[in-house]
Amino acid sequence: MISIRKVSKHYGSFQVLNDCSTEVKKGEVIVVCGPSGSGKSTLIKCVNGLEPFQQGEIVVNGISVGDPKTNLSTLRAHVGMVFQHFELFPHMSITENLTVAQIKVLGRSKDEADQKGMALLDRVGLKMHSHKFPGQLSGGQQQRVAIARALCMDPICMLFDEPTSALDPEMINEVLDVMVELAREGMTMMCVSHEMGFARKVAHRVIFMDQGAIVEDATKDEFFGTPRSERAQLFLSKILSH
Repeated sequence: MISIRKVSKHYGSFQVLNDCSTEVKKGEVIVVCGPSGSGKSTLIKCVNGLEPFQQGEIVVNGISVGDPKTNLSTLRAHVGMVFQHFELFPHMSITENLTVAQIKVLGRSKDEADQKGMALLDRVGLKMHSHKFPGQLSGGQQQRVAIARALCMDPICMLFDEPTSALDPEMINEVLDVMVELAREGMTMMCVSHEMGFARKVAHRVIFMDQGAIVEDATKDEFFGTPRSERAQLFLSKILSH
């Protein structure tokens, strides 16, 4: 579903990604972790062309992301993206947030878009809030709306960029529960996250990044059991000791 081959990216002389390669199969859940500034979010944003890259190739469902002829808007319509800070339209109701792209991008009728939006809002447990505006919801509720909005587009895969890092601790589980359910239903997912409990529960593989490079790409059992690199061992010892 997603193929990343020898991808490098730099801002001027600063190397953000260095020769990164990995594959994500259909139905696989990959968690990308690592210290701040290791290139995790940049890598995931390269997958749907939100960040350009200078070397290498990324192919999503047979479409080359870096090819100048590729229509990135069409690609992004099929690749769900959930950001750290929700990115909902504050001036639109929850219903409008869920239907606007369906109508404008997919060409669905308002009735069809409303029906789809309400079904997915119900799925994330927020149907009763459809008339509200994003500012009237908690952070956890807004993030669940953002996930529902992405699912409204019938994505072939989902990208999550630290979806719980802006949330209060009490709200994290309500978002992770929705993601766990998606994973169990077989959605192809690539998640940048520090939630190691989530990784242990649903990830097929864990990718550990440091200084722009993929240091480890292992099954979750291998990663949590016997990480090969000293850098990953140090990271885990700090993150799992609390």
